[in-house]
Amino acid sequence: MGGVMGLPLEGLRVVSLAGQYPGPYATLLMADMGAEIILVEHPRGGDPARQFPGFHRALNRNKKSVAINLKDADGRAALERLLEDADILLEGFRPGVMERLGFGHEAVLARFPRLIYVSISGFGQTGPYRDRPAHDISYQAMAGLRLQQARSGDPGANTDVAIGDLCSGMFAAIGALSALNDRHRTGKGTYVDVSMTDCLASVMTVMLGPVLNGGAPDIISSEPAYGIFRCADNKLLTLSIAHEDVFWKALCEVVGIPEAGELDHNARVADGDMLRARLARILETRDRDTWGRSFDQADIPWAPVSDLEEVAADPHFRARGVFQALAGPNGGAHWHVAQPLIFDGKRPGPTSDVPGLGEHNDELLNG
Repeated sequence: MGGVMGLPLEGLRVVSLAGQYPGPYATLLMADMGAEIILVEHPRGGDPARQFPGFHRALNRNKKSVAINLKDADGRAALERLLEDADILLEGFRPGVMERLGFGHEAVLARFPRLIYVSISGFGQTGPYRDRPAHDISYQAMAGLRLQQARSGDPGANTDVAIGDLCSGMFAAIGALSALNDRHRTGKGTYVDVSMTDCLASVMTVMLGPVLNGGAPDIISSEPAYGIFRCADNKLLTLSIAHEDVFWKALCEVVGIPEAGELDHNARVADGDMLRARLARILETRDRDTWGRSFDQADIPWAPVSDLEEVAADPHFRARGVFQALAGPNGGAHWHVAQPLIFDGKRPGPTSDVPGLGEHNDELLNG
């Protein structure tokens, strides 16, 4: 790592009251980059995600845990002490909860004017839906990510990835660090309101922008060679030719329909259904590995549709050090998905395993 301190966020203290998924993902990113993350958990059970050990463990390495009850005076006093040396406070309660506990952003920033205070909620701190309960699929639906279901009326399948949780976690980290940079300039802290649905609307920028201006979005999935196809061995692969004529021409040569290679983007889209069906029939004649070798040789954009075990064994991820092992609390190795950013050729973290509930009470509250 370049720099004197070794890790980009070393020396930064984050106090997090945000459990479950968005907050822990935001603090995971910051913890791997060197920030000291203090999880404030309820003494009875802690973060609700602890009931799912694999899920919780994947998100909470490199962190410390204190167990305090914010509904009693001693717990509130303990949180006050933690905030005296904190740079960032992150909370993920529904709007109004922190105010009722005596730690609303206005009151906290009055006592700690240099603090960065970040709130993550489903619909944000304002607006007609701010008090509505929901989870990720509802945020996605409202922000337009379920566009195809809305147009077809077919409910389709649920997604496996909580995009709203992850997206808001990333934006929370960006917002916190942006506010921290502003503090270097002004000397003052900031309140950051992170709405999960706002974050997803931002992700939909290139789709919503044209609609907001009276137009229609350019949807790359209308290309016949942009999609998922089945091979002879029943395995799936993706082709991701979005608009590039050169890739389309090469594909048509490989699959044996060179005459179709002369079609430009507009012509391909116009005959998209027919061309996609034709491709599907051809790709079903060979196994995925055979097609993959041919596509690599011809420089055609493709990838296997991998199950999780295939991802974990993928030689590309292994070569890049995406998966790294730590010593587990009971001996042996416990594997983690490493922080995605690389600084000066090295990945920061992971460095320590997941804390037990209240493991750092003595260190942080009684020291």
